[in-house]
Amino acid sequence: MVRRLRDAMAGGVLSFPLTAFHDDGTLDTDGQRAYLARQLSAAPGALFPACGTGEFFSLDEDEYRRVVTLTVEEAAGRAPVVAGIGYGWAQAVRFARIAEEAGADALLVLPHYLVDVPQDGLVAQLEHIAARTRLPLIAYQRGQVAYSLGSLRRIAAIENVVGLKDGHSDLDRLQRLTLAAPADFLFFNGASTAEIQARSPKLSTAFEQGGAPIAAIGIPAYSSAVHAFAPEIADACFTALRDGDHGTVDTLLRDFYVPFVELRDRTPGYAVSLVKAAARLRGRPVGPVRAPLTDPSPVDLADLKALLTVGLDLVGAAL
Repeated sequence: MVRRLRDAMAGGVLSFPLTAFHDDGTLDTDGQRAYLARQLSAAPGALFPACGTGEFFSLDEDEYRRVVTLTVEEAAGRAPVVAGIGYGWAQAVRFARIAEEAGADALLVLPHYLVDVPQDGLVAQLEHIAARTRLPLIAYQRGQVAYSLGSLRRIAAIENVVGLKDGHSDLDRLQRLTLAAPADFLFFNGASTAEIQARSPKLSTAFEQGGAPIAAIGIPAYSSAVHAFAPEIADACFTALRDGDHGTVDTLLRDFYVPFVELRDRTPGYAVSLVKAAARLRGRPVGPVRAPLTDPSPVDLADLKALLTVGLDLVGAAL
């Protein structure tokens, strides 16, 4: 499975699907299937359901089971399915067992809830989870979770901990982590808009090794929030990066990605809310976000629509 994940991550953008809700906030399974079918038609490297973009924090266990099950069924082996799990280790194990039963291929361990903890606690959290599931685990460092070099070595020695998703974007620290890890340990860039970090004079060399945006420091793959609503844009950027087409990369970053990040930064929670609103603008049946997130204001929604039109025009796609 690790080899399959590595090959998949090197071959395409990693997709973090949205979770579809009805207007009353209940789970929309029909909408979820339709949305997943559209996402899979873009051939993502892997699917990560019920993670941050999929509003894991707002799902109960039954909804989580249905979301992961639907994803496995729709993927039908075409892409690896890596389900999100989280909270304290006891609750994370409950979600892990559900994901196992649903047929997920691996698990992404989301940052724990609320408290700052010592490095020994971060390692122990993964040890407890790993001892209670057969599935490969990918740790996620973001927010209050940041692994030291020593902790990285310790978690990499846990038999079924196979990789790390990074959301801190500290490239100097990441360089040291990649050097400390075993050669087969998986890393991928999980910044909110990973493409922003893409432009690098070393890109062409990095892609000769099958890598992706910050592969020059040993990070061979990245996730894309944009793929959740405009896979055409995300794939065009990935292809341009792979091919060393710096002109296309610069145009996409300047005219779409940077303005999108500026719009996203207007309001807390827009990293999910704006993505879901963009999917709705494209006719995807994903519904609203759940509280405590809020949907974009009318002004922000109008700006999002205009920006989405620009981005799609750049890659020759329709709204």
